[in-house]
Amino acid sequence: MAQEKVDGLAAAGAIVTRVAPDSYRAADLDGRWLVVAATSDDELNRRVSEDACARRIFCNVADVPELCSFILPAIHRRGPIAVAVSTAGASPALAQWLRDRFAEQIGFEHEQLAAELQRIRPWVKQNLHTYEERRDYFRERVTEALTGVGSTEPAGAEAAASPAPERA
Repeated sequence: MAQEKVDGLAAAGAIVTRVAPDSYRAADLDGRWLVVAATSDDELNRRVSEDACARRIFCNVADVPELCSFILPAIHRRGPIAVAVSTAGASPALAQWLRDRFAEQIGFEHEQLAAELQRIRPWVKQNLHTYEERRDYFRERVTEALTGVGSTEPAGAEAAASPAPERA
């Protein structure tokens, strides 16, 4: 379990320092802003949680939600898409099961669509001035791409909201 948490944090860009359970000292938390305790030693996990709390450091203790100041969801990443599922610590096994079911629904076409929407985002932000216009525009693009259903906007509206030209 500890390796899974380390891998997830590293994938999100964290610089991870591991401390062996038998060599842990409260000073290991100095200069940190987040700590994860994932040992099989309940007393050590509690001590890490208390040390982190005393230093106002975010702490997650694997499978012990009452010792956590934050919960790590079960995450699946595919390209720019991330699906996160949490049961607020009630059942990591259920969160992982749900994550895996949701992940099965995400295909290459979704990854490609996300990349395309990311590409046109600057144009949309520059040309559609309200949040509602941008939201509706992106909803239309997603619906068209994934269902094949065309725009329901009045004639001419589509031309005013055309996507950005291809990059050179």
